[in-house]
Amino acid sequence: MKLSIVGLGKLGAPMAAVMAHKGHLVTGLDLNPAFVRAIQEGRAPVNEPGLTEMIQANRDRLSATMDYEEAVLASDVTFIIVPTPSGPDGTFSMRHVLRAAEKIGAALRRKQGWHLVVLSSTVMPGSTGGVLAPALEASSCKKCGSDFGLCYNPEFIALGSVLHDMLNPDMILIGESDQRSGELLERLYGGVCESDPRIQRMNYVNAEMTKISVNTFVTTKISYANMLAEVCETLPGADADVVTAALGCDTRIGPKYLKGALGYGGPCFPRDNVAFSALAQANGVPALLAEATDQLNRRQVPRLAELILSRLPDGGIVGLLGLAYKPNTEVIDESQGVALARHLLSLGTRVVVYDPAAMENARAVLAGPVTFAVSATDCIRQADILAITTPWEEFRALRREDWNHSSRVPVILDCWRLLNAPQFQIGFQYLTLGQGAGPQSGRPLLSALAQPVGD
Repeated sequence: MKLSIVGLGKLGAPMAAVMAHKGHLVTGLDLNPAFVRAIQEGRAPVNEPGLTEMIQANRDRLSATMDYEEAVLASDVTFIIVPTPSGPDGTFSMRHVLRAAEKIGAALRRKQGWHLVVLSSTVMPGSTGGVLAPALEASSCKKCGSDFGLCYNPEFIALGSVLHDMLNPDMILIGESDQRSGELLERLYGGVCESDPRIQRMNYVNAEMTKISVNTFVTTKISYANMLAEVCETLPGADADVVTAALGCDTRIGPKYLKGALGYGGPCFPRDNVAFSALAQANGVPALLAEATDQLNRRQVPRLAELILSRLPDGGIVGLLGLAYKPNTEVIDESQGVALARHLLSLGTRVVVYDPAAMENARAVLAGPVTFAVSATDCIRQADILAITTPWEEFRALRREDWNHSSRVPVILDCWRLLNAPQFQIGFQYLTLGQGAGPQSGRPLLSALAQPVGD
C-alpha cells in the first residue's frame, strides 16, 4: 500500500520504518526540517534501538516531506501520530491533531477517490468522532464514512523496544467509522505483524476507552506491586520478588509489570492515569482507584529520599545510577531517578548522577549541587551512598571491586535487585526494596534505614 505518516517523532519514525520494511511505500511528514532531512538522508530522526539500520535498509521505499498535499496525494492511507499534550486539568489536547486534520482535509478536497485517515495519537474518549471527524469533513468538504474513512488505531509500545513491539503486538485495536475502513486497516496489519495478534474492531469511543484503560490498569498493577514490596520490608523473611513471582503464575494476574521497586514514569503512564481520573470525574464518576494509584506513585520518591538521607553522613554525597525512566532510552519524562535527584537537590543534598543514555537530557533539568559522572564507576567513587534507580544491564555487571576505593563501609540501595547479592553481604551495607530481614531473605531489613547514622 501507499502510506503517509504525519509526525516523525518517537512513534511516527519507527512506524514509517516498519511499514517500509514490510514492503509498503511510505511518505513521512513532519514540520521539523531536521526530522525530514534525517529520513531523506537515511538517518533516524529520534533515538530508538535499531531504527537507523531499518531506515537505511529501506530507503528506496521511504521518503519524507513537509508538504501535506504531497504526502496525502501520494498515499491511500494517512496516519496521524502527533503529540496530544496534557492540559492543566489532565486531559489531552487535540490542538496538534486538529491542525494536521485541517491540512489533511484540504489535500483530500483535491484528491479523487476514497482515502483512509487513521489517528494513532492517544486522545480522550469522544475525540475521534466528536472532534476529528467533523474537522476533516469541514476542511475536505467530504463525508466521513462514504467519501473517506476514519479509524482510531493507537499503538501499544514501549520506548526502547518500539520496532519489536510494532512488529509483535498482542493486539491491534481499531475504532472504525465504517466496515470498509476497518477491513482495510486489518488487512494492512495482517501483512505487517509477525505475532498473529488479536484484532479488536469496534466504534471510536470504545477503542479510545480501551487505549486509556490499558495503561491505567498497568499503572495500578505497578503501584500494587510497590505497595506489596513496602509491606514485605516490614516482615522478617518476606521477599516481594518471591511473592510476585507466585502471583504472576495466576492467569488472572500474570507476571508483567509485577515488580515491586520504584514508581512508574515515562511519557504515557503518569499522564494517562491522570487523564482517566479527569475523565471519570468530569462525568460524575468517583475515580478512587486511579487517584490511589497516582498517590502511591508520587509517594515513592519522598520515601526513598528519606531512606537515603537517614544513612547519609553529614555533608555526604548521594550517587544515583539511572536517570532515564526505563532502560534502553534517553527519555527522562517523569523519571523516578530524575525526580529523586531533584528532591534531594531541593533539600541541599549534594548529588552525583550517571546514566548510559540520558545525561544530556538530565543536564537540561537538574540544577544545584549536582555532578555528572562520566561512568558508573566514577559515580560510585564520588558517592557516600549509592542508589540504583534504573535497571540498566550495564549496572547489573557491577562487582564489589568497583567499590575498592572506599575507606568506609559502602552503602548500596539496590532498588531493582540487580546486583549479585552474595558478593555484597560482607563488608557492605547492601539494602534492597521489598525484602525483610530474617534467615530466609539473608538481607537487612530496609526499615533499619530509619536508624541514626552509625548505628
